[in-house]
Amino acid sequence: MTLTRTELVALLKEHGVTPSRALGQNFVVDPNTVRRIARLANVGPGDQVLEIGAGLGSLTLALVETGAEVHAIEVDRYLIAPLRSVVEAHGVHVHHVNALEADYDAVLNGRTAIVVANLPYNVATPLVLHLLESQPLISRMLVMVQKEAGERLVAHAGDEAYGAVSLRVQYFAEAKVVGKVPPSVFLPQPKVDSVLVSLVRRDQVRVDPALVSEDDLFSLIRTAFAQRRKMLRRSLASWASEGVFERSGVDETRRPEELSLEEFAALAASR
Repeated sequence: MTLTRTELVALLKEHGVTPSRALGQNFVVDPNTVRRIARLANVGPGDQVLEIGAGLGSLTLALVETGAEVHAIEVDRYLIAPLRSVVEAHGVHVHHVNALEADYDAVLNGRTAIVVANLPYNVATPLVLHLLESQPLISRMLVMVQKEAGERLVAHAGDEAYGAVSLRVQYFAEAKVVGKVPPSVFLPQPKVDSVLVSLVRRDQVRVDPALVSEDDLFSLIRTAFAQRRKMLRRSLASWASEGVFERSGVDETRRPEELSLEEFAALAASR
């Protein structure tokens, strides 16, 4: 039931649409890939799925095949008509809205949901963080993002891609790469590989707010990573109070990229 490359090209031509470079559009044109994504999303009858950036509906149709109830968000007004022509007959609810501005309570009717999305590079990180920070109805996500962005989302202390974004994700969720996607399955083909990232929301945030507030913790993290290669005594010189390293048990000669979320929390709580 999903779209082949030939069918997708014909749909674009029929509606006079070309992929938008400004919106970072790369449509998946391989049925095996979209079915693999739907399988990895582990959704089925009784689940409510929210697809963000539905495009022309290829992945949407693969999600419908699972038996889940599917809502599709698309921001590009030129894609709404072809998307609806492909998916609405299969019971998909199409929402023409910016995912960063959507009223998710209204879209999801107050019910929990699983997000499945093929996200452009320029919005992937801010959107994932926005959903984790502000949308508790979204219990988990499976997002396809460019490899560099995915590595930042899942990185741990000591990894090259580790930074404030990685720690922000860890605060709210468990994240891991569950698959790789080559450029050849997209139209147009990007110049980089993509990865599939699974994010599962924690029942409680990873650091108890009674120990240190979220604002204080991430203010410290942002300050530290502004000079990620420097020792903490240098990168936190303007932040640290007398004796904060001794009280926290964190060595001042370590670098920000070496610290776990709990160690940052110990520092923040010891100021």
